Amino acid sequence: MRERRWESKTVCPFDDALRLCERLDRLGLKAASPEKEVIVYVEEWTVAVPEEIDRLSAWPKEDVTLVHVRENWRGDFFLLAGAYHTVYQRQRQRGTYCSVSHPWRIRERLTTHHPRAMFWIGFRDQHSFIRVRLQTNEVIAPGETREDERRELWTEERERAFRSAIGVLDLPIEPTVEKRRVILRTSEKSAALFSSWPDAFGPCQFEYNFPDAFEFLVPAGRLAATWGGVPATVRAYLTGFSDQALKAFEATEPGGRYAYRCSIHAAIEELPVLLPTLRPDGRLYATLCEFQTQELYPSMENAWAIIGLVGTADGYRIEARLNRAPLPEGEMAGWLESLLGLPVAYAPLPPFP
Repeated sequence: MRERRWESKTVCPFDDALRLCERLDRLGLKAASPEKEVIVYVEEWTVAVPEEIDRLSAWPKEDVTLVHVRENWRGDFFLLAGAYHTVYQRQRQRGTYCSVSHPWRIRERLTTHHPRAMFWIGFRDQHSFIRVRLQTNEVIAPGETREDERRELWTEERERAFRSAIGVLDLPIEPTVEKRRVILRTSEKSAALFSSWPDAFGPCQFEYNFPDAFEFLVPAGRLAATWGGVPATVRAYLTGFSDQALKAFEATEPGGRYAYRCSIHAAIEELPVLLPTLRPDGRLYATLCEFQTQELYPSMENAWAIIGLVGTADGYRIEARLNRAPLPEGEMAGWLESLLGLPVAYAPLPPFP
């Protein structure tokens, strides 16, 4: 989500993706051949019942996660998270994972960050965790100098936003700004604190783990209450559970839909067979080529680029992701269009599902 992302403006037939790989090969880049096995990421595949995962039995799968999605949900988050926690305590095995997400609202007045943020309460093995994520109005990757004049502003806002969440959750975490980045520290020796992307002008999060499995149920309810009772999309993520355990989770609260996400090992040429299985709203992604920009243009600033194929019910689109823009902003689309041979538009991914 810190990446710069462009996407083709129109859908294309699958054969165009194969021709793109040939085009990249001619430029000296190592693009995937049709028979090459790659990792294909499946997202938002809505199913009627969890057993429909068997429709993917022809392919090896990893990280299979069933998501319970409740749109326009308005309820007591403490009771919902507690219901999942109760089932998890009964059904957990080594390697199982359960988390529940809910938006929260930053009450501070901010100009570089979205007031809408997200948090997850989760249970893994013998401990629980709370994860808090912020999103900025735009993404500037590490190493990019544009907007440097606002760096102190967004760092100061990030510290205030994290402090706001920490206060509502009543966590023993102290945020500070050091060397133009937000640093989080905890005085609780039995806890583990992790933070991600403190130097990026984009999504940033912290995760606080504690050995008490009940620690965050009440605090998470307080953070959810900052949303103000407005209908929200709430998601529960279930990974590593048996079919019997998934059945037990069905009783937590009615009214949701089921969606799967996972990674699949498949050859590029198998994607036209895989994609119809995911209809009507599933999405797949596969990497076609990775390279450093200076491999093609030594005079250009170096950046890592990934050319990928996105498949939906509408068809296929080509996407390009770069960890930074190697050219001035106004030149990026034209350069990518000449590289890929098709028109593209800047298309950042949403920060939250």
